Amino acid sequence: MSADPATTPPPALPPQRMALLFAVMLITAAGNTAMQSVMPSIGAHLRIADVWVSLAYSWSALLWMLLAPFWARRSDQRGRKAMMALGLAAFALSFALCGLALLAGLRGMIGGMTAIGLFALARSLYGTFGSAAPPAVQAYVASRTDRAERTRAMSLIASSFGLGTALGPALAPLLIVPGVGLIGPFLAFTLGALVVLGLLHWRLPGDAPHETDGHGPDHHLPARSRSHAIGEQGDGWHDSDDSTDDAHAGAGERLHWGDARLRPWLLAGIFGGQAQSILLGVIGFLLLDRLGLRHAPDAAAGPIGLVLMCGAIAMLLAQWGLIPMFALGPRAATMLGMGLVAVGVVPVALGQNLHAIATGFAICSVGFGLFRPGFTAGASLAVGPAEQGQAAGIVAAVNGSAYIVSPAIGVWLYNHTAGLVWLLIEALVLTVLVLFAASRRFIAQPAPAQ
Repeated sequence: MSADPATTPPPALPPQRMALLFAVMLITAAGNTAMQSVMPSIGAHLRIADVWVSLAYSWSALLWMLLAPFWARRSDQRGRKAMMALGLAAFALSFALCGLALLAGLRGMIGGMTAIGLFALARSLYGTFGSAAPPAVQAYVASRTDRAERTRAMSLIASSFGLGTALGPALAPLLIVPGVGLIGPFLAFTLGALVVLGLLHWRLPGDAPHETDGHGPDHHLPARSRSHAIGEQGDGWHDSDDSTDDAHAGAGERLHWGDARLRPWLLAGIFGGQAQSILLGVIGFLLLDRLGLRHAPDAAAGPIGLVLMCGAIAMLLAQWGLIPMFALGPRAATMLGMGLVAVGVVPVALGQNLHAIATGFAICSVGFGLFRPGFTAGASLAVGPAEQGQAAGIVAAVNGSAYIVSPAIGVWLYNHTAGLVWLLIEALVLTVLVLFAASRRFIAQPAPAQ
């Protein structure tokens, strides 16, 4: 007798397919962090204020926040693969144009402010179209994994960011080569993105509604697996019951930011994301000052890359080690992560040498490595299968919103009253902890009957 399709879990993603999805996320993460490791030095060469370097990302981040939900809905109509390809192509084009604009500024062909303005304009291509890829990857994974595997799979995808953020700063100093100098990372990751785009085109089966990849389109997936999410019983996390999920899964209505099922997770993502973006925005300039490298900006790429790499390795430790080892559920991962960030900020704020700052940043990165897959999986598990694309788009928008003005605000505070930036980060982290501690949604409940 055949299994009931309503309770049959979706087949596991083949390793080759998971590797492609991993590569899509990894190349953009590596490129972006390689760029972050050289931008403080480029800004010093261009003789522009630190805050303008941070603000150069703001317009792109705003576009990302506004358009990620749109691209997520388009992925429901056009297929996840098409949106991944669009995002990768936009990343490659944007990165190439950003590198050209900065190269013109460094060569004295245009002024520093003109160069950073053209950089911001080119970067907006990534915010506009690059935001199509991450929600498509997340929705692709969510719709092809059962609930028991969702947190683990989301953690693996999130770890691609961790590995990318380790590779980017590690490779950036090696890519600063004669002829292009600090623009080397832009050229290298443009070519890398084009390679991944080619592999995606040739190796990932089409999944548009008129196509099939062997698993069937997303809307044919089961309404709900009877397995429970990792950590549901272990940490008391409990989501909607079967009837609620099934009703929402078939409704076909647009998912809103204010949806009661998503609201606690999105608030956590907003506050925690702002804390992470401020820390990332400040860390490069902090190292320039604490290590006395303002007058030798070329020498700063190495220490900045080292600290970012330490943080990325720590993030991988959390996502590849701690989450599966302790079977952390969404709530536990989010709260433990925020607690570690609160501790790690202290040595970053007070450290006067590379070792102390790198140690504190690594502790913070372990925390963010737990927090991000925690709130992402929580949002995914809170909604039905037919809403995965929309939920992924909203989560991507939340992630993008953190980079609109928060890094610039953090840099401005750091340059004027440094102590306030650390208090702001701690306040954001504590807000998440209080939210999760106080919300009735996360009060422990017994798991539903099998």
